[in-house]
Amino acid sequence: FITGGASGIGYQIAKFLTDKGLKIFIADLNEVLLESTAKELGASCGVMDVTSWESQVKVFSKAVAEFGRIDYVYPVAGIGERTWLPPTVMAQFGPNYSRPDLRVLDVNIAGLIYTVSLAVQQFRRQELGPSGYKGKILCAGSVCGIYCCSSLPIYTTSKFAITGLVRSYGKQLPLENITMNAFCPNVVRTSFSSNAFYSKLEKEHLLTPMEGVLEVCGMLLGSDGTSGECFEIGPN
Repeated sequence: FITGGASGIGYQIAKFLTDKGLKIFIADLNEVLLESTAKELGASCGVMDVTSWESQVKVFSKAVAEFGRIDYVYPVAGIGERTWLPPTVMAQFGPNYSRPDLRVLDVNIAGLIYTVSLAVQQFRRQELGPSGYKGKILCAGSVCGIYCCSSLPIYTTSKFAITGLVRSYGKQLPLENITMNAFCPNVVRTSFSSNAFYSKLEKEHLLTPMEGVLEVCGMLLGSDGTSGECFEIGPN
């Protein structure tokens, strides 16, 4: 079960798992792209708004009903930095205070925790699988959750939250035969930025190859018992 599975890292993970013969269910907010990706990969799918608990329950329940059990959950859906405060030019100040735009936190933290919550509750209902586990979770983190990035304050906040969740809760879950980890890449080519930005980084050998993320995904499949770890993935 992969959130944000219609594009970017979510799509790459979906394709990677499909190529390994796994049955996958992808969830995404972009219905057109979701249906196109599902058709390409031969995957099941559901339109989902990760910020809505009701939407997540509906789509996750659909996946459970279709597959009978869920072995792997990948909370990948996320968004990048947004303007969260109005401009600080004195002439633009109004008489009232503006509410900050915290959608990044809604998607990247609350949305992810909703998905993790569904995964854990479902895993607890399942018997041990062939690998000896009830289920595994691999979250989308970032190096911004390991090192501070002053130009991306709210995004960095969201990714530090994921690091904290994985490093704490991920150490409890093995007691229930469940694991949870996170992959934390540097800049990966996705839809977050422009092609020009990624091309510049690639020329400077600063772009992180997708293979690093997929290597972590592959390593954690099956009987590997690692849990509570955040895997930093850099350009090299």
